[in-house]
Amino acid sequence: MVKTEKKIWIALLLATFAVGASAQCTCESFKWATCDGTPCQCGVMVGTGEMQNLNCSKLVPKCFLMKAEMYRARKGLSTRTGGKPVKTAFVDNDGIYDPDCETTGAFRAKQCNNTKECWCVNSAGVRRTDKGDESLRCEKLVETYWVRLELKHKPVNNAVDAAKLQAAIATAIQNRYSFDKTFVKEVEYDPEARLIVVDVKKEKGDRKADLSRMAYYMEKDVKVLPLFKDQAKFEPSVDGQKLEMEDILVYYVDEEGPTFTMKRLTGGVIAVIVVVILAVAAGLLVLYLARRRERGYSKAEPREMEAM
Repeated sequence: MVKTEKKIWIALLLATFAVGASAQCTCESFKWATCDGTPCQCGVMVGTGEMQNLNCSKLVPKCFLMKAEMYRARKGLSTRTGGKPVKTAFVDNDGIYDPDCETTGAFRAKQCNNTKECWCVNSAGVRRTDKGDESLRCEKLVETYWVRLELKHKPVNNAVDAAKLQAAIATAIQNRYSFDKTFVKEVEYDPEARLIVVDVKKEKGDRKADLSRMAYYMEKDVKVLPLFKDQAKFEPSVDGQKLEMEDILVYYVDEEGPTFTMKRLTGGVIAVIVVVILAVAAGLLVLYLARRRERGYSKAEPREMEAM
């Protein structure tokens, strides 16, 4: 009888240990990941029968996140997903697509979205060239070294101390995304517009810090639902007052400027541009003729001709 009871207690202890180990085998950095085994291994489905292994101690690479979102969308699963800093900065106007990823999680320089139309991307996976056919060549993956975040917070009860805002933003980024807060170089604030402009920069040539992961996780925190298992959102605190964000816009600045041209614009857009140019030219002609009439069509003096 004693031996039987001892066996029962051992079985219960083993079951409790197994439940505890299972509870610890989770992926806190990505809510759609599935985890199992000892040691714990996590992964996410990115294609039919295709499981992508994940390192859940870090933010999941943006390329893997986008592939997982596209897979879920195809399966009908839930995917709720201050101006340019420099003239070469650009936003992601193409949205999500099904990317080709390196084994490290980096984007491949050339993307085609499973079609015959291809384009080149930066390290954030954002298109930086015109689209072309499959013969398009992308020599290398151009690194994004500067991200500008335009954040708008919801109305607050008390005025926000702008002098304390940079430290609050940097601390919130570090705590939420495990991202070194020293990369937050400058924060500007417009209290009337409730607009916060955050410049996050790394040194050119740095290939260790990945700005795209932090920016993508933050976009999801603000625009839709967090990618973390923890569904808390990005809310910096200034003097005990939390700033809840209601909108975000992300600009990307690469180590090399993008190479967009007008050759890929649609006919409608080109037509509008031509109309605008013609309208400006017609306006200048009207002004010129009016000036001539005011002068009574008098013969221009040599100096006037030179000035014209």
